[in-house]
Amino acid sequence: MPLGDDAAPPRPRWIGGALVLFMALVVLGLLHVGWRILQPGTTAAPQARAEPAEGRVLVEGSDCMRCHGMERRYVGPSFRQIAGRYRERADAAAYLARKIRDGGAGEWGRALMPRHPQITEAQSLQMARWLLALPPAPPAGEGP
Repeated sequence: MPLGDDAAPPRPRWIGGALVLFMALVVLGLLHVGWRILQPGTTAAPQARAEPAEGRVLVEGSDCMRCHGMERRYVGPSFRQIAGRYRERADAAAYLARKIRDGGAGEWGRALMPRHPQITEAQSLQMARWLLALPPAPPAGEGP
């Protein structure tokens, strides 16, 4: 049967099977995600991560990134260096929250940490908790 100008070329038969297989994989993936969500003990995890995530938003919305890098020291120490130094302190979150609001000098060399009185105590505490939740910095000479 000759093809005319208006006739579409025949489709390969394997395309239909590939589409059915793809859709089956999508459905299985959705079922798996739904099953994982309904497992006991998984409902508390997103709530536990909510405050550090809010702290990160506050840090990114302020001027912190002008002086501090995530991994690298700029004007002040990196966030991971700060977390590594104060993580073991019992009052670390309150201490860092106070430093964010009141500023400081001399603890990390000659650089000055400016005051941030526009940040509320609750916001500075969220920022400090996010900072302390960061994984520790790798030892010098090792990559991330």
